[in-house]
Amino acid sequence: MSRELGVTAATLSEWRERFLSRAAAAQKRSGRDRRAEQVGQLRRKLGEILLDNELLRTKIEHLERGLPLPLRRSKW
Repeated sequence: MSRELGVTAATLSEWRERFLSRAAAAQKRSGRDRRAEQVGQLRRKLGEILLDNELLRTKIEHLERGLPLPLRRSKW
């Protein structure tokens, strides 16, 4: 193969090692980016759940006290 490309076998080996090294580094970065995105999605979902939980607690408190329920607000 090196003859076909007109380079030495050592140069071809160097290119291969450089490629493999950079490919591994890119894969690690990509994995971190996906994890960061997943963490962001989970944090948003947790925030929604905490808000829903707080609203439910408020409704339960109103029902237990015999108070009218607060008006529902649109999420938008």
